[in-house]
Amino acid sequence: MIPLMASAIAQIVGGVLYGSDIEVTQPPVLNSNLATPGSMCLALVGEKVDGHLFVGDAFVHGAVLALVSRQVEERCIVVPDVTKALGLLAMHIRDQLPKLIVIGITGSQGKTTTKDLLTHLLSSVASTIAPIGNFNNELGVPLTLLQCTTETKYCILEMGARHEGDIRALCQISRPNIGVVLKVGSAHLGEFGSVEAIARTKSELIASLDPDAIAILGLYDSFTPDMARLHEGKIIYFGETSKAQVRAADIEVREGRAHFDLVTPQGRAAVGLRIVGLHQISNALAVAAIGSALALPLDLIAGSLSTAQMLSKWRMEIHELDDLLLINDAYNASPESMEAALRVLALYAQERGGQSWAFLGKMHELGESSTQEHGDIGTLALELGIDHLVCVGAPEYGLRLRDQHVITVHVCDNMLSAQVLARNISRGDVILVKASRSEKLEELASSIERQWQVQIEMQAEELKRESDS
Repeated sequence: MIPLMASAIAQIVGGVLYGSDIEVTQPPVLNSNLATPGSMCLALVGEKVDGHLFVGDAFVHGAVLALVSRQVEERCIVVPDVTKALGLLAMHIRDQLPKLIVIGITGSQGKTTTKDLLTHLLSSVASTIAPIGNFNNELGVPLTLLQCTTETKYCILEMGARHEGDIRALCQISRPNIGVVLKVGSAHLGEFGSVEAIARTKSELIASLDPDAIAILGLYDSFTPDMARLHEGKIIYFGETSKAQVRAADIEVREGRAHFDLVTPQGRAAVGLRIVGLHQISNALAVAAIGSALALPLDLIAGSLSTAQMLSKWRMEIHELDDLLLINDAYNASPESMEAALRVLALYAQERGGQSWAFLGKMHELGESSTQEHGDIGTLALELGIDHLVCVGAPEYGLRLRDQHVITVHVCDNMLSAQVLARNISRGDVILVKASRSEKLEELASSIERQWQVQIEMQAEELKRESDS
């Protein structure tokens, strides 16, 4: 963060400073445990937690100022709305960094993976700031921006939305130089009501760009390419068709990972991804398009994509256990990402020859189409030849499969019963664990992993006893 006096911050956010003036040298924090010497803490009032109660602890950890909605004993700035004040402060910092290149990324699927791949690329070139975790809303975007200093060249922002107008508001704060729309899908369909409404919201990023900014659009749905009409400046398309300036050619799959020739206006270069799944090609191409927009060398872009690994937890994590493969993709789920994960599961099972197990929890925020979408995923599992479909608290996956004998459907009321079922897993099998974030199926993945290790140890002890006898 650019150092600012507390009195200056109060003026910027329209608040009242209580206590002596002091210089704030470090970015704001939400968690008092993360406060550092010279930082500012944010006192948000949530449904269960009141941040004002933790201001004292933040000061113990080094905070020198609190941004609050009611006065506390420590040095503070009182404002009507802490979140809006945070946005005003971030907007001011953005104004002070005219050379900063801000890259906004939105889409129904792939934002975090694209962010991780892009961070790997840009960090090799210059000082880069990117969000940690799922910082993609009215708090996360300002907090990420406020980490920037005069030394920062690139700032990567994920832009999510719960309502129309959300991304427009984030763009007013951050003023992206490059706006990227990956794909419009059905994630959050229950909140928006229609895919058309989701598309309108994602398009706010492109409509907010200045004429000298660059729009980067995926060719993976019918809505995203149409957003080009909202931007007067340069447009770059990415995809797997001839219309795309940045595209993938000669695609192959090796051990679940995509290998392809990256084709850009600069030429052609080979890429071998380390992250799993054919669906990662689109994310890689988005990063390549951004790299091309920034005039980075093609060899650097291709090399970076070939060495990057996922930074974020529980997203297609491959756990190679003792003669067992576990895919932990429990961070979130939509129909599109669920399909992609099932295809990866089927591919690995075919390569390894064992049985495939899909432990699937509920997909949230699908509205009235929820039952149908879950049923469609169950049908897809049948079509892909998945051996075991384990419905964890989500029997809707198996409703259409009652008379099918090719796939075995297990309905588990909770994670405990799913863990008990997992005792039937055999050597050589491949397991996928996936659900919406609130289902917390990463706990199931961890328990299956521990259970398997215990089982292997017991088998080893039994073999040793037999050999000794």
